[in-house]
Amino acid sequence: MKVKDMMHKGVDCVSPDAAIDAIAKKMKELDIGAIPVAENGKLVGMVTDRDITIRCVAEGADMSKVRAKDVMTRGVVYCRDNEDVEDAVRIMEGKQIRRLPVLDEAMQMVGMVSLGDVSHALPRDITGEVTKAVSAHHR
Repeated sequence: MKVKDMMHKGVDCVSPDAAIDAIAKKMKELDIGAIPVAENGKLVGMVTDRDITIRCVAEGADMSKVRAKDVMTRGVVYCRDNEDVEDAVRIMEGKQIRRLPVLDEAMQMVGMVSLGDVSHALPRDITGEVTKAVSAHHR
């Protein structure tokens, strides 16, 4: 099976200059915990609910003044839509990633793979291994 057969198709992205309070509202509306940050159509970062909590709320920042570029995780790990699902799973395990952006040949965002997608697409033993690896304490 290929990643494109398992992923959530279509992704809402925000710009690096998007306000964090607007991003948090968008995440609530879409019921998601991470949103990619794109500039000129290219993936440049990811803002997660944890990024907002740790890098903004816990610091007492004014959420209307903080921008995505101030709290986003840079150097985002991704996979390609034409890769085998097993390759994406190995990336998620190795990097302890719960949500993996999917790019096409033109390096454009075309989807997202989550632990939920893995659990619906793959056998229980593989799903268990991935969940255990991703959920392990960071070293």
